[in-house]
Amino acid sequence: MKHPLFSCFLRTFNSWTLALKYASSPRKSMHHFSKMHQKNVPFDSFCILFTLNSCTHFHNLPIIQHLHSHIIKLGFTSHVYISTSLLNAYVLMSFLDACILFDEMPHRNVVTWNTMIKGYLKSGNDIRRARQVFEQMPCRDMVSWSSMIAGYNNVGSYELSLGLFRQMMFHEGTKVDQVTVGSVLSACGKMGCVGLLAGKSVHGFMVKNGWELNVEIGDALVNMYAKCGNLRSGAQVFELMSERDVMTWTALICGASKHGFSEEALVVFDKMLVSGVTPNELTFTGVLSACAHGGLVEEGRRYFGMIEENGMEPRIQHYACLVYLVGKAGMLEEAYEIIRKMKLKPNIVVLASFLSACKEHRQFQMAESVIEQVLRMAKPEYDRGVYNLICDLYVMGKKIEEAERVRKLMLNDEHVDLVLNKWF
Repeated sequence: MKHPLFSCFLRTFNSWTLALKYASSPRKSMHHFSKMHQKNVPFDSFCILFTLNSCTHFHNLPIIQHLHSHIIKLGFTSHVYISTSLLNAYVLMSFLDACILFDEMPHRNVVTWNTMIKGYLKSGNDIRRARQVFEQMPCRDMVSWSSMIAGYNNVGSYELSLGLFRQMMFHEGTKVDQVTVGSVLSACGKMGCVGLLAGKSVHGFMVKNGWELNVEIGDALVNMYAKCGNLRSGAQVFELMSERDVMTWTALICGASKHGFSEEALVVFDKMLVSGVTPNELTFTGVLSACAHGGLVEEGRRYFGMIEENGMEPRIQHYACLVYLVGKAGMLEEAYEIIRKMKLKPNIVVLASFLSACKEHRQFQMAESVIEQVLRMAKPEYDRGVYNLICDLYVMGKKIEEAERVRKLMLNDEHVDLVLNKWF
């Protein structure tokens, strides 16, 4: 029979270990564990669990494997909480070891299964294997469904994401939470007008069930409607929101810009400034894109200058928008000076925007100054559109041999991906 002092000692150790863990001192927690082991003090499950969770912060595989060997010796392998904690550590550091441990586990709970799903999604986005684990689960919780839906979004399988959400809706006993709805609305938005009907259905579900229109849900709805091109519904949600943040305004601005409503986008931006909300980098991308679409050169210059006024440095996408704007307006010398003086190294999008403007205004000599620089950056498997643009420019400049050389480079790969107008 255990002495009362022994139980007291264990409780004291566990309390200290837990306290040290939450004090961000996993090394001290491991030190206490080693001391107990050296003095042959028996461990209980809480002691093992606290130490294991602390040492997961190390991201040190040998330490976890060392603890694993102790767990086996102490006979705690059948303890589902310890095994699941160990599984989580392996998922973070060695997924192959996690798979082996999962197969060997005699008992599993829903957290165990969810950990493996997240592991497959994290380890190379293996959505197929994650779905297999999901289908094998004896019971699922909100995390199970939400993880799979987000996983499909991450690999661009938006229709499968929506299909799983519909299945979830009919699953008895499963309640839909805000995180899952946010993922689904994001999928609808990325599908464009095709996802609008599904997005409206999700919105209707929320209204029917009396969901509060808080900032997070409002942002997701405005963003979905804006990306799908239904700016009227996005504006209606926007007006109904009692509280808005920078993302609410930005979603409406970017949506209007994307669908060609340049002046409307700028009106929303001006209202945003009047309301006292500080724009972020994405806001200025939407605003400059609106100026580029609308050919609003003076406004574009002014808004570009506001980036630094708001304590930010212009990013590459801001320069790309400005170069596209002034170049499209025929101000090629100014566009070239922007590229030459920009604080960041120009990327292929910025330079291709300049070349596109040169082609539009039939100014091969201006384009020739940057063509070779673009060719050094371009890759046939990704930038086929850029190669086509350069071929057209060489033909315009009556340099047929150079055009053939570039065309041969382009035909080395059959993949097609247009980088032009990537930010617009």
